[in-house]
Amino acid sequence: KLPAFYANTVLNVSNLPFRLQKLKETFISKFGSAPKFYVRAPGRVNLIGEHIDYCGYAVLPMAIEQDILIAVEPVKTQVVRLANINSLYLDFSTSVNNIQINKTKPQWHNYFLCGLKGIQEHFGLNNPTGMNCLLDGTIPPSSGLSSSSALVCCAGLVTLRANGKTLSKVELAEICTKSERYIGTEGGGMDQSISFLAEEGTAKLIEFSPLKATDVRLPSGAAFVIANSCVEMNKAATSHYNIRVMECRLATKLLSKSKGLDWKTMLRLHDVQTKLGVSLAEMLTIVEDVLHPEPYSTEEICKCLGISLEELRSQILSQNTQDVSTFKLYQRAKHVYSEAARVLEFQKICNEAPANALQLLGELMNQSYISCREMYECSCPELDRLVDICLQFGAIGSRLTGAGWGGCTVSMVPTDKLNTFLKNVKKAYYQTDVQRLALENNSLFATKPGRGALVFVEA
Repeated sequence: KLPAFYANTVLNVSNLPFRLQKLKETFISKFGSAPKFYVRAPGRVNLIGEHIDYCGYAVLPMAIEQDILIAVEPVKTQVVRLANINSLYLDFSTSVNNIQINKTKPQWHNYFLCGLKGIQEHFGLNNPTGMNCLLDGTIPPSSGLSSSSALVCCAGLVTLRANGKTLSKVELAEICTKSERYIGTEGGGMDQSISFLAEEGTAKLIEFSPLKATDVRLPSGAAFVIANSCVEMNKAATSHYNIRVMECRLATKLLSKSKGLDWKTMLRLHDVQTKLGVSLAEMLTIVEDVLHPEPYSTEEICKCLGISLEELRSQILSQNTQDVSTFKLYQRAKHVYSEAARVLEFQKICNEAPANALQLLGELMNQSYISCREMYECSCPELDRLVDICLQFGAIGSRLTGAGWGGCTVSMVPTDKLNTFLKNVKKAYYQTDVQRLALENNSLFATKPGRGALVFVEA
């Protein structure tokens, strides 16, 4: 008998489909015994709302079919042994009582350890269960489709189940959001939340503080197509992502101080709006009045806040942004407040479903992309070209999705143009490059809203 948490998330897999059967057979070959259960966590595509979750604002993602799947056997030895179906990822083992996460080398097993450690610390497990685990992933790595967070979520659910504990999905999402920061990425919680809270057939508006997921029914007549630029970007392996988080944090501090707020306690741009009690449009006006478009030096920031460089580094900046000398605050704040407004407008259009809904949604996606490219500077030449190609061949709206600097685009395409669109984009982007051509089959696909994390047991 399973705990109540799993009441709606257990599938009878007595007649295992091919992928599960292969995973089971490989597990037996690897560990000499059969897995006791399986856990699945999906990747996601963010339709709109880029780089604003860590600023406290709502985002609008949906889960996708691609996922992380782990076969698990709890064992009596206090050792966790990790293996991967993909031979490119090396085996790893460690004591469950001595979890060490290497921030300098974000290897695959470290993401598993994040989820493991998060659950252990939440429950204060002094005698955690050891495990044999075999992983199979179908989310393209470093593609902006949340392969890393799906692995953290999967590992958290694995650890929860193996140790006989229960949590709500919201609690699990919040724990996994915090635990992924062990690897050094200052993420905001969108990826983990949709991985647990997703439901088949609907996108979700994910709000924070408190965490809440609301159904968003996408309009009929269009498909959402994901296209991989084939440029990999690992958030934890570079400082690009954390620099943006720090720029938003610094903009929060300067805006707060200019308005007489307690800037030392303010961390997110959403907090400034909440404290002032003004609209997003009014926040954009305040940004224009308070911040200048020229980059801020660390010296100027320290002068504005009345603190030393040492205080800036030790109290505000993250570990991998200590040596950054200039920050763009005006541009980042403008993107965040305008993008937050676009998310709410996207939801409103989906709910009201006017006759020109597709056109309106496409315009919002295009505006989001321009802001990501111009104000947040998180695109790259390959993404720019891919967006142009998608728009050229019939997409109503197209934008980068995920952190950016590589990874994927998401495009909204009329269903009657879908086959022609896929054919033309393949020809224009993938078949002109040998490296992309090799990845073509897994790089371009239409997707529908999928379901969230699951535990499977055999009958």
